[in-house]
Amino acid sequence: MIVVDFRVEHDTLGAVEVPIDALWGAQTERSCHNFPTGPLMPVQLIRAIINIKMTAAQVNDENKLIDHQKATTIVVASNQIMSLADRELMGSFPLHVYQTGSGTQTNMNVNEVIANVSNQINQLAKIAPNDDVNKSQSSNDVFPSAMNIAATQAINQLIPVIEHLITVLKDKQQQYWDVVKLGRTHLQDATPLTFGQEISGWVSALEHDLKYLQQLSETLLELPIGGTAVGTGLNTPVNFDTEIIKKLSEVYGVSFTTQNKFFGLASHSGLTAVHGAIRTLAADLLKIANDIRFLASGPRAGYGELIIPVNEPGSSIMPGKVNPTQAEAVTMAATRVMGNDTTIEIAASQGNFEMNVYKPVIIATFLESIEILTGVLGPFTDKMVAGITVNEDRMKSLIDNSLMTVTSLSPKIGYHKAAEIAQLAHEDGTNLKTAALKLGYIMADEFDQLIDPLKMTNNNR
Repeated sequence: MIVVDFRVEHDTLGAVEVPIDALWGAQTERSCHNFPTGPLMPVQLIRAIINIKMTAAQVNDENKLIDHQKATTIVVASNQIMSLADRELMGSFPLHVYQTGSGTQTNMNVNEVIANVSNQINQLAKIAPNDDVNKSQSSNDVFPSAMNIAATQAINQLIPVIEHLITVLKDKQQQYWDVVKLGRTHLQDATPLTFGQEISGWVSALEHDLKYLQQLSETLLELPIGGTAVGTGLNTPVNFDTEIIKKLSEVYGVSFTTQNKFFGLASHSGLTAVHGAIRTLAADLLKIANDIRFLASGPRAGYGELIIPVNEPGSSIMPGKVNPTQAEAVTMAATRVMGNDTTIEIAASQGNFEMNVYKPVIIATFLESIEILTGVLGPFTDKMVAGITVNEDRMKSLIDNSLMTVTSLSPKIGYHKAAEIAQLAHEDGTNLKTAALKLGYIMADEFDQLIDPLKMTNNNR
């Protein structure tokens, strides 16, 4: 007995053997063999394309460009596919990022799957991938529209994670507003500040990053759908773009808008600009995570000013060692985002004539950046930042032995005499007060009045 595990389907190039249970068709199968390398197309992108197909069927129905029964079946099939969990859904979308730069094979993958599911629902409908599911569309306008939709959805998941980190840091800022510590500039001792003030700088950086991201993200609401092949809208009814955008806005609960189609197909400036804000966020996260892990270094041979939570053993050979692993995860993620930004910047510059053919790598890289930042920031916030405490004894010891508090003497005795005091204290291995009294530049009670580390921070302003 011969067991047949494939069926034969046809496209414009001829017959293709497709796995018998696969929901895709000939063009998808060709792509499976022609482009076997790299990650799969992101599920967020696939879902966005499916929603475009569903709303396009509705608009085509309203314009009487497609049989009502076919349109209704396509909508039902699209909703049925969308209801699947990600893992189950992606079983029907096996194509890789490194394929045609327009994403045509993935667009056809979606067309074929929706057509096959539609024909399972209603065998009499005889729905065709190109003529029915892809009606009034082209890969060239569907794919970039889906890119912007997927990016918008991903950003909406990242924003609450950033806001949560800001909230936790603000709590720490208030808790430690009056705890004085030594400032550092050029990696050298500087004048005092409070730990709360130091945290306020981190908070402000993240608040600015969030604002940049929110403001720039509005450009992603512009969709080039309706431009079809080169931006002219060939083979679409009048107002197809505005009608489908209305329906997509209802589906996602956001206000999508039209844009210049020639720009939308050939350029991805919006994604590039928004990822620039994500890269800026990554840079600030790298700074904050590094500050925390250096301030927590030790416990006996480092800065030792912060105490961080113990989440897991830090060494396979050194018993009792604790490492700042959550900070390390954030710093690694940040460097990946920075590399991704270069990829996107270069890929977005390659919009030759009416089409950029680096679309899959742009959106896959963009979504990867958001995914890894969203993934690492939650644990970083809850398992490290929320549990930070200060080593006040260490902070006080460093302040007491600091030479830079001498700065408060400058208005009284002048810069050069203050410098002499600091230099003498350093040379003799003593403290500032001893050096100041030895030089006779100031009296003891006046020294005590001027050298007040907490007052030097101006934290009550």
